[in-house]
Amino acid sequence: MGSGVSARAALTGLWGRAQQQDFRSRVRGALLGAAIGDAFGAPVTALSLDALRAAHGPQGLIDPVPHLGRRGRVTAATQLTLFTVDGLIRAHVRRDTGTWHPPTDVHRAHLRWAATQHDWGPDERRADNGWLAQEEWLYARRDPDRACLTGFADAALGTPAHPKNPTARGAAAAARSAPFGLLVGWEPALVLQLAVECAAQSHGHPAAYLTAGAGAVVVHGLTRGDSPDSAVRRALALLGARPGHQPVTDALQRALSAVTLGPPGPRTVAALASGDGAGGGDGHAAEDVLAVAVYCALVAEDVAQGLRLAVNHGGDSGAAGALCGALLGAQHGETALPAGWLTELEGRATVLELADDFALEMTQGPALHGPAGGAPGWLARYPRAQAVSAR
Repeated sequence: MGSGVSARAALTGLWGRAQQQDFRSRVRGALLGAAIGDAFGAPVTALSLDALRAAHGPQGLIDPVPHLGRRGRVTAATQLTLFTVDGLIRAHVRRDTGTWHPPTDVHRAHLRWAATQHDWGPDERRADNGWLAQEEWLYARRDPDRACLTGFADAALGTPAHPKNPTARGAAAAARSAPFGLLVGWEPALVLQLAVECAAQSHGHPAAYLTAGAGAVVVHGLTRGDSPDSAVRRALALLGARPGHQPVTDALQRALSAVTLGPPGPRTVAALASGDGAGGGDGHAAEDVLAVAVYCALVAEDVAQGLRLAVNHGGDSGAAGALCGALLGAQHGETALPAGWLTELEGRATVLELADDFALEMTQGPALHGPAGGAPGWLARYPRAQAVSAR
């Protein structure tokens, strides 16, 4: 695929301090928002709506509750999102070597995540670990999606033409795809393409990988200051040329139509989660999770209200919370996130550090690792992998 970043150096050179601070706030917002949404929805992901209300009352889940021993505990969705960011940073670092194939760098990052699922802790013998894979808290196994485990069980690279797990239709790939929407200087069509290519490495059903691409495009628009409605309509326009797009297109159109039905509420969310039956109707198909997340982001008065709507249904509450949190965080920035929820978020310091590294790479990358030699410390954090040829 093409780089899509020909204007990056010129763009970042024109940014003022206020613009860089705004971008960093949106990056932090998207990554922290995804993490708190994941942690908020995780305790109820396996529950039907009736069971959820029986456990948490007729209003459903209102505030974070303990999961796996504490409040704010994230799942594999957040782990994979962080490794996705790591892979994207390394793709930009390696661009200076004359090789450029971001799907390979993201795939290698996901393989590093896969190692955390069977290693006891950081392995100092892995020369390409960088700093993220040294974070011991990431080595906890947190209910990873089976398709992620099998998709990253070997070094073979899945593609849309030859995807891994071609029947996998869940939302796990979409839940880790917000970082693609944060790329600077990329046109929306290329954001869609990259997110699709990387989703197909584990979730090979077209509805799953196109959902990941659509979600990334919406994040991309919100990060650039577009209205939520405009960002969704851009995703719809791009999806139309893609084979197998109809379930995802229908899901986004359902989300837009639901906004006009009156005050937001759990009935509307439950109807969106049930979809049209094509994905199974249980709220776990990727496109139905996307419909819930987008609708909740469109109608939310604030982040907490949006997340409460997004997780209170009988489907994949964790993935819907993660997607909705990423959308709202990209739109409003980190200061809009619920402070009390952030305080208890597992791995918050790591998320912030990685978000700031990503923002720095996007706005000052050539100065960090350019032809003049760059900063050794940066290259130690994000080692250049052995050169590969683009596929």
